[in-house]
Amino acid sequence: MQRKTARLPLHSGHCPPWLYQRMVQLAGALAEAIVVEFGPGELLARLADPAWFQAFGALLGFDWHSSGLTTVVTAALKEGLSQRGRDLGVYAAGGKGRASRATPSEIGAIAERLGLPSAAEQLVYTSRLVAKVDNAAVQDGYQLYHHTFWFTADGRWAVVQQGMEGEGGRWARRYHWWSETVEDPVCEPHQGIVGAAAVGLVLDLTAAQSASARQATASLAGEVPEREVQRALSCLSRQGEEWVFPAGHAIPAERYLNRVLYQLYERPPQDFTDLLLRPGVGPSTLRALVMAAEVIYGVRASRTDPIRYGFAHGGKDGHPFPVSRQDYDHNLAVLEQALRRAHLGQQESMAALRRLARWQSEAAVGLKTAKEESGVGSNAVL
Repeated sequence: MQRKTARLPLHSGHCPPWLYQRMVQLAGALAEAIVVEFGPGELLARLADPAWFQAFGALLGFDWHSSGLTTVVTAALKEGLSQRGRDLGVYAAGGKGRASRATPSEIGAIAERLGLPSAAEQLVYTSRLVAKVDNAAVQDGYQLYHHTFWFTADGRWAVVQQGMEGEGGRWARRYHWWSETVEDPVCEPHQGIVGAAAVGLVLDLTAAQSASARQATASLAGEVPEREVQRALSCLSRQGEEWVFPAGHAIPAERYLNRVLYQLYERPPQDFTDLLLRPGVGPSTLRALVMAAEVIYGVRASRTDPIRYGFAHGGKDGHPFPVSRQDYDHNLAVLEQALRRAHLGQQESMAALRRLARWQSEAAVGLKTAKEESGVGSNAVL
């Protein structure tokens, strides 16, 4: 799997209202164009692509490198989709902070409106599991504060969620999921992770090499009394193992840990996924179980960071140039007109956009070939 990174600094301030309202309109129009051309599933697939999502935000006029791109773009697209009505077949729930906690109720309301109340339970389960995986099973020093869940009536879904670096850090990390590529939600499930490098050691229980640790941890929670876990942790401490995590990653107090372990012992989890979703099992409790499993069963979890990896309208902070309201409105009007004609069966405008896309793709291939023939490195900037 190819791995690249992008640094997403936390930005203060707000997106100016004049730009945000244009972002809502353009995001909705672009989403509609994709759905009209390729179907609702394609929009979900693109949202789950970290590079496409970043380019989409830059196209809307947001700062390409800012953590705020995630929260503002998802909010603008969510609002833009709602203004376009139900015909597009793509629905959004969640958002930043308090809005993320409303995800289950929003999913339920949408499913009820669509006449699919039976689908709501599975979608809510998926939303909750995805958030728990990136907050507890992937311990990389970033605390989730944003969760947006996109889905279609046939059950396909995508997730874009973001975490903030702990202990007053100024970096963010974004996690992307796409239902069509998730074979196991607790084993290599991400479509991509983008952000700054982790600070301190990482515990990645979603890595393929963590399979034994996942199995042993679930078994340990259901078979070993809490005193055995405490004994294993004490043994680990005496051995001087390198389990040094960022300040926010302390092992829970013994009284709290014992209470959670007793509850697990009374009703053993069926597997690691079941363990992950149990109340009270957060990052620190899970970490204690993993550490104890290493001592008792001799299994090790992955400590490798799982992170993976142009401007059309400028950026709100003036980089690389200020947003031109005139150009923004003109391009939005052209796209809206193409969509109106497409709905009326007049495909000339959309065909022109397709030709432009093909030309751009061919030009990119030609540029790459020219760079290779001239000996310029593929990573160079011309």
